[in-house]
Amino acid sequence: MLPTLVRETGPAPRLSVIWLHGLGADGNDFVPVVPELQLPASLPVRFVFPTAPAMPVTINGGYVMPAWYDILSLDGDQRLVDEAGIRASRDAIRALIAAENARGMPCSRIVLAGFSQGGALAWLTGLTHDQPLAGLIALSTYQPLPALLAAELNPACLATPVFAAHGDADDVVPASMGMAAAEQARALGLDRLDWQTYPMGHAVCLPEILAIGRWLQTLA
Repeated sequence: MLPTLVRETGPAPRLSVIWLHGLGADGNDFVPVVPELQLPASLPVRFVFPTAPAMPVTINGGYVMPAWYDILSLDGDQRLVDEAGIRASRDAIRALIAAENARGMPCSRIVLAGFSQGGALAWLTGLTHDQPLAGLIALSTYQPLPALLAAELNPACLATPVFAAHGDADDVVPASMGMAAAEQARALGLDRLDWQTYPMGHAVCLPEILAIGRWLQTLA
């Protein structure tokens, strides 16, 4: 099981949000976002922040850092990624979902969120899970293996609400990659997609966080 930090906004949580960090970060990265979501007391939420395994990352000269998978090369809006690593991380995330199930939280009350690399895993895991989740949040990210998603898509998951957002000045993951991920999901049949862009780079901003908070309330 991945190491996790857990924060609850109140007793008897009604939703669980599993939030996946980006490349080189860790489970602490998005903990400060919780109060900024401005969730009402009437919607207690359990936030689970895992830390990815440490591994050498090829595009960073083999430097060892927390990563959901290795990125072998970059070319504009193309990424050559390690499929075996993606599958292994997807299995680890599925184990976190199962742990929430064991705590009494059904998949219909679990949201999978992620930023950058974490968002890539959120897209893939959420749409290929054996049961639909309550929602997906995909921030400043892309679809790492479009063919794998198409091959292993669970059609029942196409009813999952998705909040996807990107900075229009992102020079790490170009906004075109985020739009391509959204367009693929729509082409596969996803019909509950809220796509937003913000005037920023590869980051999150307060208006985006507030929008996520409002969106989470629609799932309650």
